Amino acid sequence: MRPVLHGDVSAAARVLLTAPQADRDRLCARMIHEAELADRHVGQTGQLHPLFGNGSLMAAARNRRLADEPGFDNLQYCQCFELVLRHLITFQINWTRN
Repeated sequence: MRPVLHGDVSAAARVLLTAPQADRDRLCARMIHEAELADRHVGQTGQLHPLFGNGSLMAAARNRRLADEPGFDNLQYCQCFELVLRHLITFQINWTRN
């Protein structure tokens, strides 16, 4: 996956905000997996992945419906943002072990 910036986390959190709470964990993991697959594809072929884009989390997220970006006074958005960060931490831990 390409380096993750604030906008990537925000886009993923905005996708999660549109999903039922029970589906958010799985959906977050899926977006990160898609970004990783796309980044590998770009590295191997020099071309964008036909479905998942350039390997950024933002590109994977933007394949889905995004909620308008609320402020951090929105508890649901904060929870979604936190979920994305937790998944990214797990991804980084697993990536450095391999």
